[in-house]
Amino acid sequence: MKLEYLYPELGNLYGDGANMRYLRQCLPQAEYIETHIGETPAFVSDPEVSFLYSGSMTERGQGIALEELRPYAGDLAARIEGGLHALFTGNSMELPGKSIDAGDGALEGLGIVDFRSRRDIAHRYNGFFLGNTNGIEITAFNSRFSHTSPGPGLSGFARVTRGIGLEPDCPFEGYRVGNFIGTYLLGPLLVLNPLLTQQLMASLGAEGLPARFTEALQAYEARLTEFRDGKRKLD
Repeated sequence: MKLEYLYPELGNLYGDGANMRYLRQCLPQAEYIETHIGETPAFVSDPEVSFLYSGSMTERGQGIALEELRPYAGDLAARIEGGLHALFTGNSMELPGKSIDAGDGALEGLGIVDFRSRRDIAHRYNGFFLGNTNGIEITAFNSRFSHTSPGPGLSGFARVTRGIGLEPDCPFEGYRVGNFIGTYLLGPLLVLNPLLTQQLMASLGAEGLPARFTEALQAYEARLTEFRDGKRKLD
């Protein structure tokens, strides 16, 4: 099993790099690959790449990542169709879409998933998130300039309980295409949600519990209690 981190020099805002550091602790037997700007991603030619990660980045970094990945859009689409597990967090979740409207012009997305994003650099949304996916509750944070309009039939990642979805009136957050998850949620997401990490590990065919599971679960349950409290303002 190989885990690939795309462009860690770009996708490392909000502590998102900890998603991969945690997953390495959870799956110590796996091989860890970092793909940097100017390098061909390993998933293109190596079928043993089982998991692909991309994290939050600056708006300039987002444009760089798009141009780096564009030659491999067809390869990524084929791997997703073939069952590749992937997690794109923060604004990197916008990369596989149709376009990103930046206000002064639109960036062409990779065109793999049917959605369009729009960026308003003058208005940042900050908030907490509580939702549900695959029978488990998700706790996380949001800090973003963008919202996304999903195309018809796009499956969400997590149904919103509190907070906002892909856009303020959307009932779900993020998207899921096979084993590919794109989400604005921060945290880092895998560290905050040990049950989600456990599900991911099982789907990858790994046995056992996530690293530091007891401590992570205690913190998760305390956060659940806090986020469920209707007196607590989440945004």
